[in-house]
Amino acid sequence: MGKCLAVITARGGSKRIPNKNIKEFCGKPIIQYSIEAALNCKIFDEIMVSTDSIQIKKIAEQCGAKVPFMRSVRTASDTATTADVVLEVLEEYKKRGIDFEITSCIYPTAPFITVEKLKRALELLDKKDVDSVMPVVAYSFPPKRGMYIREGCLVYCYPEYIDKRSQDIEVMYHDCGQFYFIKTEAFLNEKKLVTQRTEPLILSELEVQDIDTLEDWMLAEIKYKMYSLKEEGLV
Repeated sequence: MGKCLAVITARGGSKRIPNKNIKEFCGKPIIQYSIEAALNCKIFDEIMVSTDSIQIKKIAEQCGAKVPFMRSVRTASDTATTADVVLEVLEEYKKRGIDFEITSCIYPTAPFITVEKLKRALELLDKKDVDSVMPVVAYSFPPKRGMYIREGCLVYCYPEYIDKRSQDIEVMYHDCGQFYFIKTEAFLNEKKLVTQRTEPLILSELEVQDIDTLEDWMLAEIKYKMYSLKEEGLV
């Protein structure tokens, strides 16, 4: 396995949760969990934070990550995708004569990331005939039994599943929003983090929480404490 880069994407200016990427989560800045997991797993040749914020840069460097260059105005915009950010990072390193065979994109608000998960993902990427690996979790309720509201009334999205038992409907999964591992060449060719050949790393609901609102944040702290107790064998 060649050189491996960890890109932690931490834009400033969060609107729904002010200073979201460095807000204290269970006692320390939430970005610190991502940085520490990346540092402690000992699989990365470079761990960098892509940010447009001097404040985030300072905290990231205090936690042990590098910020060799600041994110551009273009990739710090509301319309820029995560793939845009990673592409810019790879291009900036290439200008410096540095290439990476493997790139991992890690989100800064993902306290459930662990050393073990990062290592497992890299092993899957190395051993399987795939170009990327992504943690996923099963939907807690079958989306095919979901409903829309039309003119004030409920309407099934997929009427053909009305009479099907939940356990008889094929399980669907969604992105955990934690990290991705990808072969750099495949990413540069497809410009996508989820390539045509992506291996799933299946996680449980206890170790996954999307954080978009303050309510999500509080729920994530509760789940994190429960998950920590479970990992320590106390529950």
